[in-house]
Amino acid sequence: MYKLNTEDLIVFNKLYEEHHLRFLRFANSYVRDNHVAEDITTEALMYYWENRHSVDAQLSIPGYILTIIKHKSLNYLRHVLVREEYSEQMKNYYQWELNSRITSLEACEPYELFTIEIQEIVENTLKSLPEQTRKIFIMSRYENKSHKEIAAQLNMTTKGVEFHMSKAFKALRVNLKDYFLLFLYFF
Repeated sequence: MYKLNTEDLIVFNKLYEEHHLRFLRFANSYVRDNHVAEDITTEALMYYWENRHSVDAQLSIPGYILTIIKHKSLNYLRHVLVREEYSEQMKNYYQWELNSRITSLEACEPYELFTIEIQEIVENTLKSLPEQTRKIFIMSRYENKSHKEIAAQLNMTTKGVEFHMSKAFKALRVNLKDYFLLFLYFF
């Protein structure tokens, strides 16, 4: 490790005092952010100082440091550009996604979705019923036949028809418990 002596400290302080503001203005003229310009300038000075023994003695030290500042500023600006491009892409994606949700919601008909869902539950429940119960329910609710007409057509009593209707309603009530108010409306 290199030991810092008093002479080195004097040289560094002189370099800093004479050129720091110029370096800072140069960096800030490109990055347009005082804090970033200060960081870049400080990093450039540190880089030079750490590598000063390997720098060609014929080079202009301020010119060398300005070159370092130039490269660090370019790297920063390229990074900002990439970040902005990415941000723009993300903004475009979120805009597209939001428009898709709006379009989808505008096209959505909750009543139809709800009705289709209920209809599927009713159909599945009817399929699970015994044949006679299903037949009686369909005759009553879909063919609008009275209990008396159904009893006459199937050679049974109206009490038998009522029993099967009660059985069908009980199964539907269990399967449509979440839609009970609509169940009452439709049936």
